[in-house]
Amino acid sequence: MEQSPATFATTGKAAKRRSPFRISLAKNRDLYLLIFPVVVYFVVFHYIPMYGVQIAFKDFIVTKGITGSPWVGFAHFERFFNSYYFWRLIKNTLGLGLYELLVGFPIPILLALMLNEVKNKFFKRFVQTVTYAPHFLSTVVLVGMLFIFLSPRTGLVNRLIELFGGEPIAFMVSPEWFKTLYVFSGVWQQMGWSSIIYFAALSAIDPQLHEAATVDGAGRLRRIWHINLPCIMPTIVILLILNTGSILSIGFEKVYLMQNAMNMESSDVISTYVYRSGILGAQYSFSAAVGLFNSVVNAIMLVVVNYMARRVGETSLW
Repeated sequence: MEQSPATFATTGKAAKRRSPFRISLAKNRDLYLLIFPVVVYFVVFHYIPMYGVQIAFKDFIVTKGITGSPWVGFAHFERFFNSYYFWRLIKNTLGLGLYELLVGFPIPILLALMLNEVKNKFFKRFVQTVTYAPHFLSTVVLVGMLFIFLSPRTGLVNRLIELFGGEPIAFMVSPEWFKTLYVFSGVWQQMGWSSIIYFAALSAIDPQLHEAATVDGAGRLRRIWHINLPCIMPTIVILLILNTGSILSIGFEKVYLMQNAMNMESSDVISTYVYRSGILGAQYSFSAAVGLFNSVVNAIMLVVVNYMARRVGETSLW
């Protein structure tokens, strides 16, 4: 049975009305359903709470709520910039973040490159298991281990120092040791887990590239330098951008557990200061302003580093 021209016109208009998004939604319905809980999580726990950021510009009073509290503009930011703690917090937070980036970022790459060259499968799996395991330790357990091993009286490290004729060192209360202990304990805990993504990138390299390089007389180091590193460089750049964008987001829990009155000079960072002023001091608007400043600086650094990476290597997040 033939359709009339009017029917064809109606069908054509209906097809035109269907947007590319609707077509994609109908075709990939299962994938959209799979990602829906993740989208809901970010909307509920990351985007909706952004409504409360306005208390950074208000003198927040609990009984009056967010909308009823008086507007004070940038008064809390000015107070923070002019405070005694400002430069100490910036120096400690930025210094700790840069130290962690310079030491902690390359080590998982080196670990992945070295283990990728290991041919003994048993030894390779053993090393992977040993390096992955610390990731599953809680922060409390990790800091507890630091206190036990670095104790001036009973710690294994100080016993070894005394064995070689040295004097015991109070590592956990020494300001000069705080950053080193924080960074290297984090490297020990996370290097195996962080190397997984580099293993995945290395496994995607075409074996024929190595075979051709071997035929041309290239040794192992040359193959690593000219094949492995260039092939995983996009992954390295993306992770470097992400890590740089969170350079001021020093984790609160570990710093707070390692912090004490003796090492406060080098351990006081923005996150612990926000906790003291906001939670303990009930200065909600002031602590929100400090936290917002931290987030804005991180966002600016992320955009700048992403722009530089796109201009230099044409690999970027956007």
